Amino acid sequence: MTEPPATADAAHDHLVHEAVGPALTGLQAGATIAVGINSLLFAGILPELLGALADEHRLSASGIGLTATTEALAMGLTTGAMGLIRRPERLRLIAVAASLALAALNLAATGAADVAMMVLRGAAGAVEGVLLWITVSMIARTVTPERWAGAFFTSQTLAQLLLALALAGIIVPRFGANGALVSLAVASVIGVIPALLGPDRFAPLPVGEGGSEAPPPRGWIALAATLVYVSAGGAVGVYVQPLAHEAGLSADVARTAVWVSLAAQVAGGAMATALAGRVRYYTVFLMTTAAYLGTWVLFGQAIPAWLFITANAVAGLFALFLGPFLVPMTIDADPSRRAAMQSGAAQLLGGALGPLLASQVVGDRDVRGVLWLGAALLFSGLAVVTWLRLTAKPVQLPAVIDG
Repeated sequence: MTEPPATADAAHDHLVHEAVGPALTGLQAGATIAVGINSLLFAGILPELLGALADEHRLSASGIGLTATTEALAMGLTTGAMGLIRRPERLRLIAVAASLALAALNLAATGAADVAMMVLRGAAGAVEGVLLWITVSMIARTVTPERWAGAFFTSQTLAQLLLALALAGIIVPRFGANGALVSLAVASVIGVIPALLGPDRFAPLPVGEGGSEAPPPRGWIALAATLVYVSAGGAVGVYVQPLAHEAGLSADVARTAVWVSLAAQVAGGAMATALAGRVRYYTVFLMTTAAYLGTWVLFGQAIPAWLFITANAVAGLFALFLGPFLVPMTIDADPSRRAAMQSGAAQLLGGALGPLLASQVVGDRDVRGVLWLGAALLFSGLAVVTWLRLTAKPVQLPAVIDG
């Protein structure tokens, strides 16, 4: 990575240095990260929540994929739309209103099933997308976005891990899926506190020709690569509990696999944060591809519980290790950072596309077709990333990641 020029602010460690706009205080940056944690808390416990809903006959096997798709799709579309049409102003008011609305929607879902559940989770996804837009807006403006993305992914996953442990050990066994939904509602109310402590606005990003806020063509291609690659993990990940059942394992094993995977994700996010600026994003893509494929081969076999849990942990570690490097990949394709502003949306849409496609290749008795689907999506996304890397033109901007 090319080092940014020295500035007067560089001597102040309490400031978060931005490539676009003024520096933020540590409190403001931390509060903005916490707003994003609130938006994505559901993602870490989604297999547990959807698995519990299926066990309670409130969702079918295909309903698992469709519900996950609805929430992630609504979230991704909202995050992307906010980045294109909304200037980052009056952020405190927006974050507080969204946090309270999310709490209300989680509570409303306690009485829902089937189509009603999908509708409510879709509405929740739209609100979550607004919250995530605030955090992505900060990350895209920093000098080292992969470092702040790594900090976000790590802290977010740690919060998901703590909730998943509580769900697996106490809440879901005693209170079922509704216990998980109430827990999400409580977390959303707590999210009002960081919403009040964050910055109220960010500086605008450079615009393209004709004053356009949209990314250039290579930026859109990078976003498409992100969407397809991420959809592979989303397709398989949402079916962890049914895959465990087909391997002859219990729901308790699947729930354990989820929280152990989250613990591994914390390690993966921390590893990405530590290696930011020291490892090329393409190397990380190759490592992640190999890890995913090895894991999914095991998922297709009748394996013991310890191996299933270990394999899922490996997949989780590399999923979070990859996540922060998706941002510099888009900056390499589009140095204006307009594509980077949409990276979070592309990842969420990938999380929606994967389960949607998976719902078309699974049945109530056999879900292993999702493993072949995941491999096809993985190779397709990697091919586009490879093309972008091979055709990249060198740029002379201080905050561009060389890849």
